[in-house]
Amino acid sequence: MLAKPEHIRISKNRSAHHEYTIEETFECGIELSGTEVRSLRERAAQISDTFALIRNRECWLVGMHIHPYSNGGVWNRDPDRRRRLLLHKKEISYLDAKLRIKGYALVPLELYFNKDGRVKLLLGLGRGKKLYDKREDMAKRDVEREIARALKQRSR
Repeated sequence: MLAKPEHIRISKNRSAHHEYTIEETFECGIELSGTEVRSLRERAAQISDTFALIRNRECWLVGMHIHPYSNGGVWNRDPDRRRRLLLHKKEISYLDAKLRIKGYALVPLELYFNKDGRVKLLLGLGRGKKLYDKREDMAKRDVEREIARALKQRSR
């Protein structure tokens, strides 16, 4: 019998690590309607221009687009509505204190189904990168690539 995968990825924010230095990650649930979950099983959602904020001791996800479910009809919700994130009170108060510091942001990194079939969001607490930080990262990647090429050539 095959083992169930750890999680099934729905969508990934590929630009998050380029724009932010991620210091901590949090796994949180997301409050969705039934047609939204069915739509996520059909096709991917878009989380690239998405961010999270905290208002009235609740965490909200803003800007995520879930395509309307093909068989949803009148039960389909607005694809771009705000969605509440499900976190513990201690986590929300911790994140709220961190977000009050200048430069921090809550960035969604990945949306996936966990092994129980529930939709989860990997949320990263990150600091915005400056242009020179991005150049530094690109230079490190180039050096690592050159080292890997040299090792490959040497092993031949």
